[in-house]
Amino acid sequence: MNSCETALLIIDMQRDFVMAGSPLCVAGAAATVPAIAALLECCRHDGNIAIFHVIREYDPSGIDLERSRLQQFQGVPGAVRGTPGAEIVPELRPLPGEMVIVKPRYSAFFHTRLDLCLRRLGVDALLIAGTQYPNCIRATVTDALSLDYRVTVLSDCCSAQTPEIAEANLTDMRNLGARCVTLAAWRAGAEE
Repeated sequence: MNSCETALLIIDMQRDFVMAGSPLCVAGAAATVPAIAALLECCRHDGNIAIFHVIREYDPSGIDLERSRLQQFQGVPGAVRGTPGAEIVPELRPLPGEMVIVKPRYSAFFHTRLDLCLRRLGVDALLIAGTQYPNCIRATVTDALSLDYRVTVLSDCCSAQTPEIAEANLTDMRNLGARCVTLAAWRAGAEE
């Protein structure tokens, strides 16, 4: 177990959230896969950035869903544990040594071991990528800031149903204190 100052969190890049025609597809998610893959490769190459894949897996019965999502799930279930739809898209599959965290709610921190793992590694800065802005990205960013992590949201590595929703959430996260930059801007800053 090596210590790392920075960790990458890739959130909910699973088939049912990304693939067109899938039950929970986020309109902008598929378009971010190449940028997230480039970010992931950059972090893997760096060697000093811990990598966490944060996913959602629902019980087939829906018993572990938020009350607000239960009716939708009963009509169109998705990201069901053990199904192909719950798998991380092939371009972003974890390598050995990369952690997979299953979250029971929107935030990657809510009732998970993420904070414990990050602190054990000495992480104090987070890079955030994935889907989708108004739910899991924003909830994770809010909790991370509340836990005093330095947070960078890679704006072209995250998605929402529309560009307007994405921009509104970026504005809110900036106002909370998150740094929101493109992958290119982050890379330029990392190389300085």
